[in-house]
This record gives sequence, C-alpha cells and structure tokens, in this order.
Amino acid sequence: MKKIALIYSFNTTKSKNAAKKIIAEIGEDKIDSLNAEEITGEEFLKYDKYILSLPTWFDGELPNYWDEFVPELEDLPLKGKTFALFGLGDQKNYAENFGDAVGIMAEIIEQAGGKIIGSTEVEGYTFENSKALRDGKFVGLLLDQDNQAKLSGKRIKDWVASIGQLLLK
Repeated sequence: MKKIALIYSFNTTKSKNAAKKIIAEIGEDKIDSLNAEEITGEEFLKYDKYILSLPTWFDGELPNYWDEFVPELEDLPLKGKTFALFGLGDQKNYAENFGDAVGIMAEIIEQAGGKIIGSTEVEGYTFENSKALRDGKFVGLLLDQDNQAKLSGKRIKDWVASIGQLLLK
C-alpha cells in the first residue's frame, strides 16, 4: 500500500497540531508528512492519496505558500488521485468567509481531475458564508481553534473514521 501524503506548513502551530492528531488517528506508518512550503510537483505526484491542510488567511484566502504552488498544481494530472481537505478558520471574526481556503482548493483539485472525499456537517458552526459549502455540507473538515478548540479532537476523530477506509484501500 502506498502511503498517504499529509501536506501542511511545518511552520504553523494550529495546523501542525491538527495534522499530528490526524496522523495519530490514521497511524504514523501510513502517512508521509510533507511541508507545504517546500512541496514540488514532482514530489506531489509520487502519491495517489492526500490530506491537505488549508487554513484560511485574511479575508478568505489561501496561505501564500499554497498560492505559490497553485499554478503548478493546476497543471498536474490529478485524475485518479483522492484528496481529503481540512482547514482552520475563525467563524466568529471571519463569519463571512469561514474556511474559504478549503473550498478554493477543492475547486482547483476538481478542475485538475482529482476526487474530493470527507465532507462534514455544518451543524455546530455559526457563520454567514463559506466557499467550503456544497449541498449544505462542508467539502472537508473545518476546525475553529479560536472559538471551538474543545470540539476539534472529536471532529478530527469522526472525520478520520469517515475517510479512513477510502484512503487506506
């Protein structure tokens, strides 16, 4: 079995902590951690299954390290590759664009032929708008470490349980 690529910025705190919890749930032996700030297309294509960390920056933007990789990502052949997305956001102070980075990346991946798994319910969140919304659900896992940190552990555990078999087969 090929390993899963979990891609996040090694220079973050909240994303790194969430990534470590995901790794613990899935198993260290099944995942390779890759630094989003240094990823290349060649390294990216070595995998068929991915978990991407996408914190929303500012007013609904991808972090600059993802922005820098997007032009290359858009040209990569992602057909047959599976992606699970998680992101961090602040639903209180950025209610109008909560978790937008997850939705932005989902669109980029799908346009390049990739498959997104791991949608989650919006119940328990309070926000105005999100690009991560599709058919009444989030297209990935959204975590709010600023306002709902106590819920993150269970949300991660439930999400990994829902995506685990799809990523591990």
